[in-house]
Amino acid sequence: MIRTLLLGGVAALASTAALAADLPRRVAPAPVFTPVPVFTWTGFYAGLHTGYAFTDNPNIRTTGLSAVTQANVDANFRPASLKSEVDGFSKIGGGMGYNLQFTPGSGFVIGAAFDITWTDLHKNTGFGGAFNPAQGGSNASIYTQNLDYLGTVNGKIGYAFDRFLVYGTGGLAFGQVAYGAQLFGTPANGLPLQFLGGYDKQFETGYNYGGGVEYAIPADSFLNTFAFGKLLGIKSDVTIKAEYIRYDLGGRTIAVLNPAGTNGYSARFGTEGSLVRAGFNYKFSAY
Repeated sequence: MIRTLLLGGVAALASTAALAADLPRRVAPAPVFTPVPVFTWTGFYAGLHTGYAFTDNPNIRTTGLSAVTQANVDANFRPASLKSEVDGFSKIGGGMGYNLQFTPGSGFVIGAAFDITWTDLHKNTGFGGAFNPAQGGSNASIYTQNLDYLGTVNGKIGYAFDRFLVYGTGGLAFGQVAYGAQLFGTPANGLPLQFLGGYDKQFETGYNYGGGVEYAIPADSFLNTFAFGKLLGIKSDVTIKAEYIRYDLGGRTIAVLNPAGTNGYSARFGTEGSLVRAGFNYKFSAY
């Protein structure tokens, strides 16, 4: 009897072991792979900048409106051509735009941008003419040229190397430009004050082209603490940029007449130069 019980217990144990061998083994779950976010330049952006503007010594050309005044130009009493360089730091500017990157990470980027810069450039250029025997002295001539602001509406195309973007840009340029001329007589001929004058202030349009570089600051940089949109739950990245713009707003001729408006000169001004802009943008997008 005992022998029978022992044999039965051994058989039961063997059967249990066989069933356990058929059960699936417990294994640790496979690790979950979380892809690293890839940066993209796609999205809207807005920001501020400052800059430095300079011209290329544009000529102011003066011609006489009569045989007498043209003779004064020919005799160098009035300047036939006068260089007038305007340069200086701009006050402040701002802009906005949209970029589209075809492939995240590295790839081509196209976009559109609007920028405006308060240049506040003013230039007075003086000329002391040759001695004028008819007036017993030299005739002073003063020319004024101002560029209050410069705006651009541009398309752009570039290539992104992850967070580093290189691009070219070009399109419409516009600005508020003022031109003026004051031509004086001499005390010897009884004309110590203004003799001839002309002034014109216009909204001018033209074109611009250039290029730039822009860098998106990594999310873990302390500089991204300035992304104030995060306080409102808006996801944004801070980028810094520098660009060069060449602009041409064309030219304008003004009449420089005597008080009676019967005699005088014409002065031709040109408005073209360069603007270097540097600043930062907030890029509003997720990546």
